[in-house]
Amino acid sequence: MAILHTCLNVADAERSVEWYEQNLSFEHSWGFESGDTTNLYVADENGTELQLSETEGQEPGEAGDLWDHLAVGVEDVDAAFEAIDHHGVVKEPGDQPAAGARTAFVKDPDGHVVELIEPLED
Repeated sequence: MAILHTCLNVADAERSVEWYEQNLSFEHSWGFESGDTTNLYVADENGTELQLSETEGQEPGEAGDLWDHLAVGVEDVDAAFEAIDHHGVVKEPGDQPAAGARTAFVKDPDGHVVELIEPLED
């Protein structure tokens, strides 16, 4: 078994695609419409996809109600944290020795929490 994608309910799928492209270097991979719902997909460099689902007349639920966070590996947490046009800081960059990583948490345009992870040097 393998995880194929994670679906996020968003207010504006095109805005979300742009945010993931500009801030995390994801690429728009494909999309489709089903009734009142637009589904756009973005993929990371390994091909792991996020489905960004926008349903006309509906806003996503409260952040954190349906899921916790999306973890994204970065080369430099501090540089990524400074460069990303985030919509809220959840946790500033800091070392997590027990996890062997430096992390930071930010919000995307719809309030989804994105964890930035950089492995700590040995």
